[in-house]
Amino acid sequence: MTFSVKRNLTALYLVKIAKWMNLIMPVIVLFYMSNKLTMKDIFLLQSIYSLTLMTLEIPTGYFADRAGRKTSILIGAILGFSGYMAYSLSFGFWQFVVAEVILGVSQSLVSGADSAMLYDTLAAGKQSDKYTQLEGRVTSIGNFGEAFAGIIGGLLAVSSLRTPFFVQTCVALIAVPAAIMLVEPPVKTIRLKPGLSEIRSIMYSVLHKNVKLKWNTFFSAITGAATLSMAWFAQPYFAQIKIPVSMYGVLWAVLNLSVGIAAVYAWRFEIKFGAAKTVILFTLAIFSSYLILTFMPGYTGLIILLVFYLARGLATPTLRNYINLITTSDVRATVLSVRNFLIRLIFAVTGPIWGWITDQYNLQTAIISAGLIYGVFALISLYFFLKYKTYEPYPDSVKG
Repeated sequence: MTFSVKRNLTALYLVKIAKWMNLIMPVIVLFYMSNKLTMKDIFLLQSIYSLTLMTLEIPTGYFADRAGRKTSILIGAILGFSGYMAYSLSFGFWQFVVAEVILGVSQSLVSGADSAMLYDTLAAGKQSDKYTQLEGRVTSIGNFGEAFAGIIGGLLAVSSLRTPFFVQTCVALIAVPAAIMLVEPPVKTIRLKPGLSEIRSIMYSVLHKNVKLKWNTFFSAITGAATLSMAWFAQPYFAQIKIPVSMYGVLWAVLNLSVGIAAVYAWRFEIKFGAAKTVILFTLAIFSSYLILTFMPGYTGLIILLVFYLARGLATPTLRNYINLITTSDVRATVLSVRNFLIRLIFAVTGPIWGWITDQYNLQTAIISAGLIYGVFALISLYFFLKYKTYEPYPDSVKG
């Protein structure tokens, strides 16, 4: 097949739909509890998933840079289908661990490679200036898919909490032919000699030597971990304020629609307010939501969750674009994977703590603890993020 920007974008949209049209998420906490898991078990299970991602993020990002983004996405798609099939047939904590590990490997192969494929596809078509706009569109398609899946998943769960898992397996299969459709963009890159020394060199540049990339990555990772944690607080919050199970899917849909809508308009928001103000605004919205949510009674707190998810929609494509602006094609997937590695590392360490606090004390204590800890580190990294103008590119950004 010859390279086509349009076909690659279509394929990436389908991969995103298969990845994010998640029928199980609206009721997954209830599903775990029906299989005798506590909140500590649930967060521990997600930490194992995060540890899998953390371990493989950088090697698989490097694999994508060397073997090809299409190859990485295709293998990840096959494993994604396999992981959900395993989940459908699993009962109990350790069986869920096996399924989560398979899904973690799948996610690590797709994560970073899909964003790198998108950026290089646009670069090959001389449209790299549209990255934030189209990354926002891709993100929104994923969230719109998840929103639609929320309603369907909630309805399926009325008959059985396991039914959404069987249907999800079929949805995951969509990514396989979509990945086959992809064609590597004809982008000129410097192909360095493969090896662990190069991975160490890239990590050293990202985490220490390259000051822009370092603070960009640290800030992005903390923000990502905070948004990930809130996603796992949402359903316990629904339960606490006695939302009917039949409404879980609807609420999940509304929250994810808000992410999708915000992601679509993120590039316009940034043009209107500028990079620095945009980052400050969504940072304040994300971390103030953590603190305010603990004091909002009943259904009123749902408004705060909505604000949080809108801010998340602004943050995701915007922060990815800033990293792309200060990296080069030959290491782009690896650098994006370093960011994802840090997100999962932070969550793997903190997630079980939030679960333990919830079980031993209450949900409000866990949420406010998470908000305070994430907030402090976010403000520190934001200071340096802005100080070094990490949202502005400069030549030789990765090696420099």
